Amino acid sequence: MDRQKIVVLTGAGISAESGLKTFRDSDGLWEGYDIEEVATPRAWRRNPQLVLDFYNMRRRNVLDAQPNAAHYALAALQDRYDVHIITQNIDDLHERAGSNHVMHLHGEIFKMRSEHDEYTTYPIKGDMKLGDVDKHGVQLRPAIVWFEEAVPMIEHAIPVMQSADIFILVGTSLVVYPAAGLVDYIQHHVPKYIVDRKIPPVSRYSNIIAIEKIATEGMTELKKILLESE
Repeated sequence: MDRQKIVVLTGAGISAESGLKTFRDSDGLWEGYDIEEVATPRAWRRNPQLVLDFYNMRRRNVLDAQPNAAHYALAALQDRYDVHIITQNIDDLHERAGSNHVMHLHGEIFKMRSEHDEYTTYPIKGDMKLGDVDKHGVQLRPAIVWFEEAVPMIEHAIPVMQSADIFILVGTSLVVYPAAGLVDYIQHHVPKYIVDRKIPPVSRYSNIIAIEKIATEGMTELKKILLESE
């Protein structure tokens, strides 16, 4: 018998308990930085050194962070289900927790790419510097999808969402588009588990099961439900 397919959409809330701050704090800043100054193409053109400094700090933060119980709970579901994670996060905590199928919508902090080629990426664990170039002599930049840029992985994510037998939403407020629009592709009859300390607006969807808890507590509870169900 084929295993049921669980599709998971995760956001910053699942990594917050690992010490990685979200950018939508009450002051509108991300680690004290205005998003407009560090996470847009205009910011890169205006002050590439500031952008590199910012993402070098993010990379060090992720290196220091560890997966939490929510990441491990999702990985544990692979024992019984075919689990596919679509994440808005740029960290690698899902992978380090043991999840095998992870799609990063907004890029990855441990990759860099040429300014002129978004499809060829190179690994990076240390700091990026001005003067780091590809084989054509073109400056390298973080392989991150910035605000005001297209999200090419969306087209790959849509058929995955449509194929779900069970859907889980963890740690996202559903306000960042186009990622938030992916939920619209889940079939109506599919059970939709929503795990968040504050349940986002999901009343227009059917078959909602809300678990209003922080990600580690909510996913520990949901893991038990799904692994013990018939």
